[in-house]
Amino acid sequence: MSEPTSTDREKKQPPLNGRRALPSNNSNAEENDVPEMDAFGLIPRGFNPKDYLRVVDIHMFKEPHEINKQQHHTDKYYNPKLIVRRGQPFQIQIDFSRPYEPEKDQIWLEYLIGRYPQQNKGTYIPILIADVLKPGEWGAKITHKENNSIRLSIMSSATCIVGKFRLYVAIGTPFGIIRTHRNSATDTYILFNPWCQLDAVYLDDEKEREEYVLNDVGIVFHGDINEVKLRSWSYGQFEENILDACLFLMDKAELELSGRGNPIKICRVASAMDDNGVLAGSWDNLYAYGVPPSAWTGSVDILLEYYSSKQPVRYGQCWVFAGVFNTFLRCLGIPARLITNYSSAHDNNANLQLDYFLDEEGQMDNKLTKDSVWNYHCWNEAWMTRPDLPVGFGGWQAVDGTPQETSDGMYRCGPASVQAIKHGHVCFQFDAPFVYAEVNSDIVYSRMGKSGSQVIEKIDTNSVGKLIVTKGVGSDEMVEITENYKFQEGSPEERLALETAVMYGVKKQTTPPTTYQPQKDVEMDLQVQKAVIGSDFKVTIIFKNLSRNSYTATTYLSGNIVFYTGVVKNEFKKHSFSAKLEPLSSSASDVMIKSSEYLNDLLDQASFHFFVTARINETGKILAMKKAVVLEMPTLRIKTKGEAVIGREMSVVVEFTNPLKQTLENVTLRLEGPGVLRTMKKEFRQIPVMSTLIWEVKCIPERPGLRKLIASLNCDALRHVYGELNIQIRKP
Repeated sequence: MSEPTSTDREKKQPPLNGRRALPSNNSNAEENDVPEMDAFGLIPRGFNPKDYLRVVDIHMFKEPHEINKQQHHTDKYYNPKLIVRRGQPFQIQIDFSRPYEPEKDQIWLEYLIGRYPQQNKGTYIPILIADVLKPGEWGAKITHKENNSIRLSIMSSATCIVGKFRLYVAIGTPFGIIRTHRNSATDTYILFNPWCQLDAVYLDDEKEREEYVLNDVGIVFHGDINEVKLRSWSYGQFEENILDACLFLMDKAELELSGRGNPIKICRVASAMDDNGVLAGSWDNLYAYGVPPSAWTGSVDILLEYYSSKQPVRYGQCWVFAGVFNTFLRCLGIPARLITNYSSAHDNNANLQLDYFLDEEGQMDNKLTKDSVWNYHCWNEAWMTRPDLPVGFGGWQAVDGTPQETSDGMYRCGPASVQAIKHGHVCFQFDAPFVYAEVNSDIVYSRMGKSGSQVIEKIDTNSVGKLIVTKGVGSDEMVEITENYKFQEGSPEERLALETAVMYGVKKQTTPPTTYQPQKDVEMDLQVQKAVIGSDFKVTIIFKNLSRNSYTATTYLSGNIVFYTGVVKNEFKKHSFSAKLEPLSSSASDVMIKSSEYLNDLLDQASFHFFVTARINETGKILAMKKAVVLEMPTLRIKTKGEAVIGREMSVVVEFTNPLKQTLENVTLRLEGPGVLRTMKKEFRQIPVMSTLIWEVKCIPERPGLRKLIASLNCDALRHVYGELNIQIRKP
């Protein structure tokens, strides 16, 4: 590229930096000035650029139905510019002022990105016209010549930077280079290419590519392990301005442009962007000046608000972080899926052990207990090779955008190879020990003995990470992927993986302390009746006496209202009783839970933890057990009126009946459906007890095929109320 003149230099002088000649090039949005005439020295009189070949027009074939977007699987993007995937040829046509003569005319293309383009950084790419294209390398060849036009096939590198490039056509003359002027209509977005074998994100199964790259709706599994719930989430990666918002996210994270061809770097930076970037997290059930996490129905509103305000959007919790992260990855072309880990350990000191402390009476001591088990936790998996790790650790990588532990001093986690986590190879970057602990920790119940020593009452080795799931390929089925993360509990492979993890520095008490003798002759179980929010339900404690002795058990039941992260808000139920345990028999005791006891304090996800401890009076042994319960939420009903045809008006009707024994106040409804309607919002002042609300919205569908409508209802007394409907949109 030619030198700018001295006056240019004074205008554009960047602040000096002693370490590098050029400032960092970490913004896709910024540009440099490219001269239209680059003279080689003094230009002789009589030189007229018009005597040379001139570019009259450039055709990009960028319409959704034209060859480029069809072949590159980018026809769904709501974006007027050319969008192609790397490592795969695309076509453009150049019209000149006269026929092109290869012997006489010298032309080449220039692709530029960012403000300080340099050839060795991949930010300035000159392309000469050649006879053949080499797979996965930059190049151009003429495929067709007619009159004053040539058709070019251009190949991009399979490792090139992902982002928005500017295109110039340059023509060489004896006295200098003449370039086309800056024309944003020829800007070209280049994305990752899971269809190209040379790309680091290559995925060989077409059905999986359709799901993990092209599907713009997905499913979030939530609730708890005994009560799995699901809701749809609109990823909307093809919606208007979303691609630009995703590029802006990398600019904001100040990721060097030269690193943006590497999916590992992009995942690492984006996972750290969440708490300081796109979303602000809030787990305290107070959502002033923001949207409660449960109200969002998809990622589009969040990303667009972030793109326009440049400030974190309020508020998110784990599934919202994971939903937005999934949109970001799929939008850029990295195959991605959202996964849920039920009973996810949140271990404050990474020792593979969650410590639950009991007091003298055997009741939970909430002051001493710092670790928690989340009912569920969502994160993402992204598909890529890992050339930075030994062979065999490519494939799915866990990336977690929810701010939790600090990694390298920032809230981020991953990408960590799922295969490495399974085998205990937690030495490999990034953050594998943390994910290993989330799915493998033991729960240890202990209390302080008389002499101040710690007495362990129970070790629960198989509650944590018991079920890990994701949405099926091409269906809404729940698919269990627990075995991707861990071997069968108690198998020799599982022991070996644990020993490997400990060898690589995961802390673990390897032998149970001598004071631990599990209670063998009495078993206790806890069952909770399924219940709808606002109704009474019962909790049943069952004892099984396996011995020939008679026992009495002093039993405590504690009912706690908890955040879905397992953190207790308050204890709403205390009940103690004495149970008589006859030899070789079972006995059951019921405890009624009334809605009036819990409704006023209930949190977002209507989640309880019931905790039962029983002391066998004759032996002094303590039994302990904990169970998470999530109440059933009412649902929204969605139906449509009129024909579902592209370009014709139809109606969507949302209905809801208030099931609580109280009036709902300040209720917000949201409705969205990618390709059918933009997010709509409506506020209702009040919904009286047992009355039904009806909301009708008119819309004009824009895209054919099976689409999904998703609705949510939110107010202080009721959150996590959803409804959805699949509709088939026909072509006219």
